[in-house]
Amino acid sequence: MRIAIQTLGTRGDVQPYVALARGLLRRGHEVQLAAPEQFESMVTRHGIDFWPLPGEFLALLDTPEGKAAIAGSRGFGAGLKLLKHVRPLMRRLLDAEWAAIGRFGPDVIIHHPKSIASPDIAARLGRPAVLASPLPGFTPTAAFPSPLLPFANLGPLNRLSHLLATRGPGLLFRKELARWRAQSLGVPSGHRPGAPAVTLYAYSPAVVPRPTDWGGDVLVTGYWFLDEDDWRLPTDLRAFLAAGDKPIYVGFGSMPGLAPGKLAADVIEALARTGKRGVLALGGGALEVPSPPAHVHVMTAAPHDRLLPQMSAALHHGGAGTTAASLRAGLPTIICPFFGDQPFWSRRVADLGAGPAPLDRESLTVAALAAAFTATDAPGMRQTATAMGQAIGAEHGLDMAMKAIEALVPRA
Repeated sequence: MRIAIQTLGTRGDVQPYVALARGLLRRGHEVQLAAPEQFESMVTRHGIDFWPLPGEFLALLDTPEGKAAIAGSRGFGAGLKLLKHVRPLMRRLLDAEWAAIGRFGPDVIIHHPKSIASPDIAARLGRPAVLASPLPGFTPTAAFPSPLLPFANLGPLNRLSHLLATRGPGLLFRKELARWRAQSLGVPSGHRPGAPAVTLYAYSPAVVPRPTDWGGDVLVTGYWFLDEDDWRLPTDLRAFLAAGDKPIYVGFGSMPGLAPGKLAADVIEALARTGKRGVLALGGGALEVPSPPAHVHVMTAAPHDRLLPQMSAALHHGGAGTTAASLRAGLPTIICPFFGDQPFWSRRVADLGAGPAPLDRESLTVAALAAAFTATDAPGMRQTATAMGQAIGAEHGLDMAMKAIEALVPRA
């Protein structure tokens, strides 16, 4: 079977699909993965056919406008503030996704929710579309509101909030989509694609239980982990780990630097106050450490599956992938969300008892960080985090997802 995968966003929006593509290749399928051009080496080093999509959307996060939008937003507010910068880029993106599919000629199209071109392309070609997402929010439910909204519960409006997430992009880019459908796909401007053949949610039901009001065509498979078995601990990190107690991991993934020097200084001071050590991953620039003290080790990045089991706890931004990795490692998890779905994951971790209450990035202090670090020593929290790691480790998310995709062969 020829399978096209289309995804957009930061590393957390790409890595699970690389894991899926690698698994499908091993099962004998032909796979093409289209993603922002910045991830070409990440994809191709796993032997996966790659199609580059425009990188301007991802680069926008590091611009002054992008940083300002993130600094003053919660939920999907940052995206709305950047709309005037995104709108002019849409046609090039839509055409690039159409070109990717046209070049490959797939039997099945798997797509991230941000790939708003994919449902139209699948309908135009008569191919089944598989909506695949690392977070819920694209199938209406009364159980919880859309993770893209900064609310813990909207009561009777929960279902409606999910419709906002699914239909919002089509409304925001209505003119661009209508023009592209007519000019590139050759379909009437009023055309709308049907529902996906199946929806796959790549997170653990132990973290977010499957709502009872979802149909049989919606699967919560478990996480899709991309394990890096060939990676080895660098010598300097190995020496740091051997020199004392297990440290706390601190990293904010692809998040841009809003006040990177201050954030790093506050973290380092909070570690010192609590007598703890830390491993700081600089990532996308949210942290800046000119001269680390003896109780801190600094690195650019490392595979979470190899690094986090060496830690005692984790502090991060609450991206879906990083949250999955720290919970899988059985670590008490502190989350300081920036935007998007990160507040949702921070609430889930706290509600599960696998971490303390979320930290407020806008009013973050050394005292608040120190209190969160101390909270991770609570025996009950450690027991809960350990149990969560065991539950996630027993799941087979990739296998379930691949079997669901392969079941579409008769329709392909």
